[in-house]
Amino acid sequence: MDFQTLALICVIGLLGPLLAVPSTWRIPVVVGELIGGLVVGASGAGWLDPGDETFTFLAELGFAMTMFVVGTRVPIPERGLRSALVVGAGRAALVGVAAAVAGATLAWAFDSPHAAVFAVLMASSSAALAMPVLEDEEFDGPHLVPTLTQIAVADVACILALPLAIAPDRAAEAALGSLFVVVAGVALFLALRTLEARGIWEAVHEESKERRFAVELRFSLIVLTAIAALAVATHVTVMLAGFVCGLAIAAVGPPRRLARQLFALADGFLGPVFFVWLGASLDLTGLLDEPGLIALGVCLGLGALLTHLVVRLTGLPVPLTVLTAGQVGVPVAAATIGTQTGELEGGLPAALILGALLTVAAVTVAARFLSSPTPAD
Repeated sequence: MDFQTLALICVIGLLGPLLAVPSTWRIPVVVGELIGGLVVGASGAGWLDPGDETFTFLAELGFAMTMFVVGTRVPIPERGLRSALVVGAGRAALVGVAAAVAGATLAWAFDSPHAAVFAVLMASSSAALAMPVLEDEEFDGPHLVPTLTQIAVADVACILALPLAIAPDRAAEAALGSLFVVVAGVALFLALRTLEARGIWEAVHEESKERRFAVELRFSLIVLTAIAALAVATHVTVMLAGFVCGLAIAAVGPPRRLARQLFALADGFLGPVFFVWLGASLDLTGLLDEPGLIALGVCLGLGALLTHLVVRLTGLPVPLTVLTAGQVGVPVAAATIGTQTGELEGGLPAALILGALLTVAAVTVAARFLSSPTPAD
């Protein structure tokens, strides 16, 4: 990789914000970045080589950073969230059962060995997609906190389960590596909470803010790369390392300045590099050559919507059930891990992205019905 290539990647990354400008479309920025990568990657013009070592490393760092930011956006400290944990977790479990049945059905129908992957994808939610929609619509009411809890539980559970689902033949090794990473995340949380309780973290924040040291960002990058190194050493995806670090910081409550710094680094540079790389890596020709994979992608998207609709039985309004079915992070992670490890062959990673895009389109439609707060029963 050279500066010319990096400049091209950054220019392609601008396609994401350009497509997201019309607020009525509600297209996530990552969609434009993925499309740009597809156009200039191996399936398109061939201008970018996703196999380039430097490009791949930057993309992997961007993957970890993206999941780190996703983790910080999980609404752990929200007021009243803990009291709604039972309701949200129960709904997430209900969706999980329905997704397991749907995943097995799709695997049988398409003669695929990836029933567990399909189930995890259809059970997943996306806090990164749902929360901006709720904020834009200024949604409030009795269903808000349980819905946030359901999304958070699904996010965490599916991201933890995904590596095991993709490579079940080495589930024991993956589970052990995941345990090490989670323990490291818990240790990070305990350390941060101790520093917060003693006022040290606040003092560091104020000094850093006054003298522009960016200490919080430096510290976040240190722990992120250290836990990512642990993940690589234990043969676990850096996705988990990033997400666990983000959760630990979210549990303590990240200062707004750190949130802005992370946004600048992740969404301004490393995130676009990752999504352009992923788009360039996807085998679109394999998807087009096998119509069955297109059908599978459509079924995954529709299956996610249907499995999440089961919580309508608990009284959750339909627009909110559709919102919880929106997927971005987990399908992207599955496509990335499958591409890197070779566990997901041919155009299957592209089919997973297709299914995710269908759920994003459904969320765009459902958001139009969230403008009026749901009245209390």
